[in-house]
Amino acid sequence: MLFHDLSKEDVLKNLSSDIEKGLTAEEAAARLEKYGPNKLREKKKKSLFGRFIDQFKDVMILILIAAAVISFAVICVEQNWGELFEPALILLIVILNAIMGVYQEGKAEKALDALKNMSAPHARVIRNGAETVIDASELVPGDVIHLEAGDFVPADARLIHSAGLKSEESALTGESVPSEKDADAVIDSNAPIGDRANMVFSGCSITYGTATAVVTATGMDTEMGKIANLLDGESETQTPLQQKLAQLGKYLGVIALACCAIIFVVGIINDIPVLEIFMTSVSLAVSAIPEGLPAIVTIVLSIGVQRMVKKNALIRRLPAVETLGGASVICSDKTGTLTQNRMTLTKAYVDGASDTELISTQNTDAIKKLLTYGTLCCDGSVVFKGDEEQHIGDPTETAIVLAAHKNGMPKDELNRQYPRLAEIPFDSDRKLMTTVNSIDGKNVVIVKGAFDMMAVRCIAGDLDKAKYMTESMSEDALRVLAIGYKVIDTVPANPTSEELENGLTFMGLVGMIDPPRPEAKDAVAICRRAGIKPVMITGDHVVTASAIAKELGILLEGDKAITGAELDAMTDSELDAAVENISVYARVSPENKIRIVKAWQRKGQVVSMTGDGVNDAPALKAADIGCAMGITGTDVAKGAADMTLTDDNFATIVDAVREGRGIYANIKKVVGFLLGTNIGEVLTVFFAMMLCHISPLLSMQLLWINLVTDSLPAIALGMEEVEKDVMDKKPKPKSEGIFAHGLGVKVVIQGVMFAALTLIAFVIGTGLPLGDIIGGSLLAEENELVLNQGRTMAFMVLALCQIVQAYNMRSEHSLFKIGPFRNKTLNLAALVSVALVAVVLFTPVGIAFSVVTLPWHMYLIGLGLIFVPLVVMELAKLFGLIKHRK
Repeated sequence: MLFHDLSKEDVLKNLSSDIEKGLTAEEAAARLEKYGPNKLREKKKKSLFGRFIDQFKDVMILILIAAAVISFAVICVEQNWGELFEPALILLIVILNAIMGVYQEGKAEKALDALKNMSAPHARVIRNGAETVIDASELVPGDVIHLEAGDFVPADARLIHSAGLKSEESALTGESVPSEKDADAVIDSNAPIGDRANMVFSGCSITYGTATAVVTATGMDTEMGKIANLLDGESETQTPLQQKLAQLGKYLGVIALACCAIIFVVGIINDIPVLEIFMTSVSLAVSAIPEGLPAIVTIVLSIGVQRMVKKNALIRRLPAVETLGGASVICSDKTGTLTQNRMTLTKAYVDGASDTELISTQNTDAIKKLLTYGTLCCDGSVVFKGDEEQHIGDPTETAIVLAAHKNGMPKDELNRQYPRLAEIPFDSDRKLMTTVNSIDGKNVVIVKGAFDMMAVRCIAGDLDKAKYMTESMSEDALRVLAIGYKVIDTVPANPTSEELENGLTFMGLVGMIDPPRPEAKDAVAICRRAGIKPVMITGDHVVTASAIAKELGILLEGDKAITGAELDAMTDSELDAAVENISVYARVSPENKIRIVKAWQRKGQVVSMTGDGVNDAPALKAADIGCAMGITGTDVAKGAADMTLTDDNFATIVDAVREGRGIYANIKKVVGFLLGTNIGEVLTVFFAMMLCHISPLLSMQLLWINLVTDSLPAIALGMEEVEKDVMDKKPKPKSEGIFAHGLGVKVVIQGVMFAALTLIAFVIGTGLPLGDIIGGSLLAEENELVLNQGRTMAFMVLALCQIVQAYNMRSEHSLFKIGPFRNKTLNLAALVSVALVAVVLFTPVGIAFSVVTLPWHMYLIGLGLIFVPLVVMELAKLFGLIKHRK
């Protein structure tokens, strides 16, 4: 059914709704059951079986399967059925690897789904005659909703009342210019979507004005739902780090395949059975390439993001986590972010008075009149639920509303007594809001806003005294709003700023305080210690902003505080020269924010920028990390941001940077661990083949080690808690690679260490002199038992010393300093891995792996070799060979 060609009364009648009372909770529940949740159909998720099959699309896995098939074919041709277990075991390991992959993907997907649900949009709705905020998914046809600039439209709706409303509808119409809306417009029934001026549509956003509307369609019944197939799902893209690691994997693949080709040729020359050396070469290639690394990085990022949610930082895009670790400049709003966002009216001044008056519950009649006019010119409201106050809307407005309420003048009563006839909504360019109210039979224009914008529009009142009082109140860190008025004969049909916001009589000032958050000062100190420059950006008066910035430690000796006007007067080159010394920007416009971001970026800095308004969206996108406010932020700002602060708190940004650094450090640990162990495997087999012409490890043994060490310990290592000194280091430069600070060298050295230990274990296990081994004596058939002893020893030492290495990689500090077993997830992963190795070493399963029982003294020697990496790494940390980055 179409609603744009019906009258407002007919729309409400057809939807059985009431503009004043909305729907009852019972009726809303019944309609939700009938129409379903207000959501677009999501892209169909892959089934469990489909995800399982996807695990076999990796090239290296396909090579391994092909090798097993070839092996099976050769066995069938030669009818050597005793060898059948080997390809069967390899296929079993491949299946186990696929199951592990499905589990990892499922865990990451659940984490991201939880984040998606947390970032679900909300709607302001009238239910049971009272305004409330609900999840947009709970909206039903007939719900009465309120919209204002910055809101995403949560469902298709017919406008009932509107004031200066404009909606950005490019997603539906392709028009880049916002469409003007009018609740009273008469629209032809055949009008296209772009011409339906009395309707707003789901998925679009309000760029200007306010409105009350009744929902006409939800979910797949909306105009957006009808074209949902064109918008079906987002493409799954990898983060920059994942792309680099995937590329690294390809390079390693080429190197590993080259090594394996050489090993295969050497084996053939030395008469090693073709099938055996072929399987060993292929298994080594698969084991050597960390094909699961990008997936493990996803899991580490996802788990880290969940951890950040618990600290009130909601990450919308995974790449933002990587960027967060390198944040070097945090540009933050003052109100609500650095301060408590609990604006309280403390002083007021009326024109002609000798001084300010403290706000109380029994103010003078002159102050009460000022509060009455101020409240009438507010969209914010305060709802009382028992002893609790719920502030809805702008905090500066709710402070005025609350002060009037305490003086016995509730906003609802004032609105009924002096109804609003017209309005011009606030915007950040004018810094004013205007309403026209019927007061005692007169049409009174009430204008509220910044004093400097108001003063030039006033023709009556002692403006010099008002300016002095404004500065005096600002020096006390009060935020000051001016109120002016005039009487007009007729209310214009389309009110404009030029018509209403001129020729005013200055009425008075209201001063409110928003004290600094107690935790903000500590957070600023942490920023300084971490090499991060905190910058305050505010629309407030420069004196007020400077006072709070000094108290918090943002504005230090020698730093500058400038206004938006002074910034406008600067060229880009002048700003570039001065930007590092400017710590406070006051009276700024959204355009100023973009200039500040780009100036810092030209200095090579990674910039975080906060914002809450519609006009902040470009600056949030321009910043390396856009941070939207979760409480006061508009839907448009949240949509443009990389991160939403659910508590609007500056300390949360600093916590998020800390977590970002910790997550990046953990990813480096995982990369170092996996590459070090995999290089060790390649070097072990390569050098043994070059020197002894025989592999110290069989294909099944290599694949089992790969299964044991490449998944569980690596993921557990990625869940390591953030180190205490992570904020004592300088930010990571933009150009810094993951192998910076010697990680690449460490990886190679670790690989050499693993290879050396494994080869030593192999030699000890055989019990033969090294010269005989190099001379090829192990190739003799009578030495098969000796060879298997050596391989058993090599398998045990390589597998278990890699598990020990996972603990070494936890920190650049001594393992005993940070607590060897504090990572409970790693403890569990290590126990499972050790158990899997023990199953092969000490049960009949070992027969399939050609594992034999060793003399007890060899197990003791093996135990000693297993803990060599721990001793070596602890000594390296003690003597500064592994240096902490400053």
